[in-house]
Amino acid sequence: MSLTSITIRLDNKLKQELDIHLGEIGLSFEDYMKLAAEQFVIQNKVPFEIVMPEEIPNRVTRIAMVEAEAKDLGIIPDDIPEFTNVEDLKKYLNK
Repeated sequence: MSLTSITIRLDNKLKQELDIHLGEIGLSFEDYMKLAAEQFVIQNKVPFEIVMPEEIPNRVTRIAMVEAEAKDLGIIPDDIPEFTNVEDLKKYLNK
């Protein structure tokens, strides 16, 4: 089997983080790239879910999500007023 050399340019910080995470599971960057390439050919698709950074909730968003779920489950009171029409909303806002 002959091998082909490939050069990949990555942001320094991304490469450092990647090396840390791959090292934790016993893979080198080269091992990971081979694994990803082989799986792409086998599955005929990207072998993982592609998530954009903004899709990962930040701390404030996670807190809001937990709070909303806790209110839905009745763990904490839902004291946010609800309105069925604009006039009632305006009256509430003008208090």
